[in-house]
Amino acid sequence: MSRIGKAPIAIPAGVTVTVSDKNLVTVKGPKGELTQQVDRDITVAQEEGNLLVTRPTEQKKHKALHGLYRSLLNNMVIGVTEGYKTTQELVGVGYRASNTGNVLELTLGFSHQIVFVLPKEITVTTTAEKGKNPVITLESVDKQLVGQIAAKIRGFRKPEPYKGKGIKFAGEVLRRKAGKSAKK
Repeated sequence: MSRIGKAPIAIPAGVTVTVSDKNLVTVKGPKGELTQQVDRDITVAQEEGNLLVTRPTEQKKHKALHGLYRSLLNNMVIGVTEGYKTTQELVGVGYRASNTGNVLELTLGFSHQIVFVLPKEITVTTTAEKGKNPVITLESVDKQLVGQIAAKIRGFRKPEPYKGKGIKFAGEVLRRKAGKSAKK
């Protein structure tokens, strides 16, 4: 069996999980509510405070779906209890970020500002301390949504390999190139 798929998902106190007859799993917790449609071949059962995901056969398709849906459901349980957070840094002279509600305004060295409207499920905060790079922090209960929005923001100005200018994730190590060498 799949090592990931066969592991039970512990349901913490304060979290309720309901599985409808059409394999629609709803997870409610202190931070919010998430739903996931599970493939009809995969069975989701709730036993003794745990959530179990099982597959009908050993086919390659069923093995892949088994681990996938177990991971998605686990991410949902973690999301409604703790939430997910991503931090990005803007590296470059004159690069700035500010937000008003869920509207993010970026100045990234282009001739125009970039105005990006975020979904209502995401909360964004921007900080700009003197002597440090501006920081964008995204928080939500949905791991997929946080990752997708963070990737979209990073796509506005990816870090370049020579000076490292651009939008990078906090703690990300960039592979740098040497550039041109001086003539002798």
